[in-house]
Amino acid sequence: MRVPIRPSFCSTPLRLLIGFTAALVASCAGPPPADLVLINARIWTGWEEKPEAEALAIRGERIAAVGSESEVRRLAGPETRVEDLGGRRVVPGFTDCHTHFLDGGRLLLGVDLKDSRSEKEMTERLGQYTSRVPAGRWIQGGNWDHENWTPARLPTAAAIDPVTPDHPVFIDRYDGHMALANSLALSLAGLTADTPDPPGGHVDRDPRTGEPTGILRDAAKELVKKVIPGPSEEEQDEALSAALAHASSLGVTSIHDMSSETAGVYWRDLAAFRRARRRGELSLRVYACAPLPEWRRLLDEIAAGGRGDDWIHLGGLKGFMDGSVGSTTAYFFEPYLDSPGTRGLLSSDLFPEGAMQERITGADAAGLQVNVHAIGDAANAMLLGMFAEAARRNGPRPRRPRVEHVQHLRPADVPRFGREGVIASMQPYHAIDDGRWVEKRIGPERCRTTYAFRSLLDSGARLVFGSDWSVAPLDPLWGLYAAATRRTLDDRNPGGWIPEQKITVAEALAAYTRDAAYAEFMEDRKGILRPGYLADLVVLSGDLLSIPPEEIPRARVERTIVGGRTVYLRADPPAGAGAAGSTGAAAATGEDSPAPKP
Repeated sequence: MRVPIRPSFCSTPLRLLIGFTAALVASCAGPPPADLVLINARIWTGWEEKPEAEALAIRGERIAAVGSESEVRRLAGPETRVEDLGGRRVVPGFTDCHTHFLDGGRLLLGVDLKDSRSEKEMTERLGQYTSRVPAGRWIQGGNWDHENWTPARLPTAAAIDPVTPDHPVFIDRYDGHMALANSLALSLAGLTADTPDPPGGHVDRDPRTGEPTGILRDAAKELVKKVIPGPSEEEQDEALSAALAHASSLGVTSIHDMSSETAGVYWRDLAAFRRARRRGELSLRVYACAPLPEWRRLLDEIAAGGRGDDWIHLGGLKGFMDGSVGSTTAYFFEPYLDSPGTRGLLSSDLFPEGAMQERITGADAAGLQVNVHAIGDAANAMLLGMFAEAARRNGPRPRRPRVEHVQHLRPADVPRFGREGVIASMQPYHAIDDGRWVEKRIGPERCRTTYAFRSLLDSGARLVFGSDWSVAPLDPLWGLYAAATRRTLDDRNPGGWIPEQKITVAEALAAYTRDAAYAEFMEDRKGILRPGYLADLVVLSGDLLSIPPEEIPRARVERTIVGGRTVYLRADPPAGAGAAGSTGAAAATGEDSPAPKP
């Protein structure tokens, strides 16, 4: 009969000896081999201790080694894929610090009016689109820009009514602070000459009749938005899928999604991200920022389910101080030169008086990060004061507040960002777009500290970059180009608009990678290419750090890797670019990267 072995005093030391022996054998065998080794590359790591390297190894979701080819090849085993990149530039995956991501996806699937050169062309394009859409469906998106027109005159409902008799239309100006509604949409919303302006908004009216013209500014947009049916889950998922494929083709591996000022839209978008994650289709990392008025609900969400993980995480908020310069709703100390009757509009977030300060202070005390849109110089000054007051009331803590856009500053407010630890979250493409026309709004003197990249960096501020997509193109290469050249889109400033505010390509890269990770409290795991960090990286066709900055938009993303998985592979990468090296965990799009364009 077999006698069972029972635990005894000596069994525990025996087990410890066996475990120690196994660990010793494993350590002598060395680390496990890498899954992928990239060699013959020019790697900008963003890591100060080792800024440049020629090879990189990936094991699982993380970087296993960065260094010389001989060092990294030691991690190659029999099953490791070793790929020669032919001397191509590799950088950390781009983080876009300010997107409206599903809005961008809907724009990809809808009507794009941004490059229309006249009201007539916009109307014709809108009519062509609605002819393919079932009657009764709302037409949204658009992103029209009347500053592209001659004369730069605002459109009206009367102009688009003839081509949209059976479709309610609510199409945004590209900055998102002004929209055009057709007469059917105005009727469905009940807007008449007697409708008052809401706090923080304005309804443009015919000077003769008092009837709405169709133009609604900032908070007045809600008068129509509240009657628009929300998208179905299927429509949400379709928009997200389109946006993800587009982002991967541009090397975007993380986003800070600012969703919407509307609470219901934020939670709906967050649900779409979570569905994609469950299906294994999420191909970038998401910092999902809730509307500031929803800070208590966000706190409850975190208390119930935590802040998330490396793919979707919570803790950020998005508020508004004002509107935009293009809509003459950005809030300035002095009036607009071409609209001397106004200094702009304060956001509805500031009403009733004191509401914004209490929200910022309460959210900050709860450990949430507060990120607030401010464009005009007065809006920025007021917001910096509110951040300082919250810090005074709540005491020291790692709060990292952010001003989103930071477009127009008084010179005296520039050093406050570095001194008070406020992150400047900016979108450089706006500088080369707005630079075509903004001086007619506020004059050349106030423009000296417009998009003040250089001044902010030199004062010690933390500068991070994004696109504001769908307001501007998502492509980070255009952002790098804009920050380093400041050449406006009309080619009238070949040496740069306000050239003293240029920064270097390396500084701009840091704003899209290393410092972008800091801006979401993730600098311990991404944003640089370093052992132990997440394997999020981009292979480029051109060396951004050696070519003239003016040539950056000609470069292409050859490959995008997120968490060790290839999520985009250019259809026809040049020989030696690792075309056979997809990890297989996430299919490449199979499409060539579209040429970046304004």
